[in-house]
Amino acid sequence: MRVGFPDFRLGKVLATSFTGTLSERHGEAVERIPTPQRLIDWLAVNGLAVESCTPAQLDRARELRESIHAAATAAATQDALPAPAVHVINDCSVQGRAAAILTPEGERRWRLGSASSVEDALSVIAADAISIIAGERDGKLALCASPTCRAAFFDTSQSRTRRWCDMNTCGNRQKKARFQANRRKKLGSAD
Repeated sequence: MRVGFPDFRLGKVLATSFTGTLSERHGEAVERIPTPQRLIDWLAVNGLAVESCTPAQLDRARELRESIHAAATAAATQDALPAPAVHVINDCSVQGRAAAILTPEGERRWRLGSASSVEDALSVIAADAISIIAGERDGKLALCASPTCRAAFFDTSQSRTRRWCDMNTCGNRQKKARFQANRRKKLGSAD
């Protein structure tokens, strides 16, 4: 990771991990891909290595990120999908030249086009978002219970009742706040 930038919040689901490159959306927003190089870094960490990224490609990636977040939020709250978000997701999905390949270990990996462009990587992310939003995968879209975060995440827990996008960040922060509030209440009642 590059020094001076916030760490990436990595998850097991590509599309929702991508939306997590902007966190604390309803608080002090944290942009995790502020530069083209940071997008290159994020893509590499997620198995989608590209050779370069222009500012225009970074803008398109952010547009896709926000479109996925808008559509995932609508799906999680059972609202109608926003047409502009659907358009961006579909447009990005058809623009790339990525192919799924099977590794000797039996895992799916993505092979980007020969030029390894950002558009190829974005098409993989868009396709992942489509499979989740369309309900093709086992799990459900949910929103983080943190009032400042509200990140969309894909809940694959057995009960489908997960509350936090990440227990180590949002969940821990909420538990800590609840503990501090209870402690203050006990100290106040002891007087």
